[in-house]
Amino acid sequence: MRIAASQLVSGVSPADNLAVIAEQVTRAAAGGADAVVFPEAAMARFGIPLGPVAEPLDGPWATRVRALADSAGVLVVAGMFTPADDGRVRNTLLITGRGVDTHYDKLHLYDAYGFAESATVAPGERAVTADLDGVTLGFATCYDVRFPGLFTRLAEDGARVILVPASWGAGPGKREQWEVLVRARALDSTSWVVAAGQADPATVGEPPATTAPTGIGHSMAVSPYGEVRARLGAEPGLLVVDVDPAETDHARRTIPVLANRRRDIA
Repeated sequence: MRIAASQLVSGVSPADNLAVIAEQVTRAAAGGADAVVFPEAAMARFGIPLGPVAEPLDGPWATRVRALADSAGVLVVAGMFTPADDGRVRNTLLITGRGVDTHYDKLHLYDAYGFAESATVAPGERAVTADLDGVTLGFATCYDVRFPGLFTRLAEDGARVILVPASWGAGPGKREQWEVLVRARALDSTSWVVAAGQADPATVGEPPATTAPTGIGHSMAVSPYGEVRARLGAEPGLLVVDVDPAETDHARRTIPVLANRRRDIA
């Protein structure tokens, strides 16, 4: 399975961001990708009012993404914002193409480092997997990567590859935390983890972020053994990696942490 991770810098306009997504889907498909993973907040960056840009899953923005996926013949995973019942929005991954049409609402909200995502974003309520060409994929979003139980749950639900769109907050030590966490979650779940982050806005001349998490780059693909097999730097780029689900099966036989887990205690 070939997976492309698109590391871009989202702006404030969903229409402009959609144009970039369209170009990246075309590039990834031309490179033989089966799936293209875009960052969290690909629809519009953090740091702006999210309510005015949020659209339902059958709205024009999501409908256009579906059309792009269908035209290119790839699975597209893209971060967007959808309305919530309580006046907030949901931080949603649209997962569409290749016979798949589902979504994941971010479970763990980023109330840390002086940012309060829960003030404007309502949490999701379910873990999500989807099958692509006989391989079960799991999904998590950014801050979710700090919670190993979700990744274990996805693996127990059959996921052999877990896709993690993100818009990681900048700051001292944050890049190091990002890599450690992505690699640790691959080991916890003995799964491939492909993490697609927003690029660092400074690399394209954007002003530095305040408390809003607008990305640091460093997207990566990590094997079920915790090895970084491919990575990007801070700037925008398209990471294309071949992922072999058989490595997940081999890792789970070699390091059977899922089978050995003491469910009677923890």
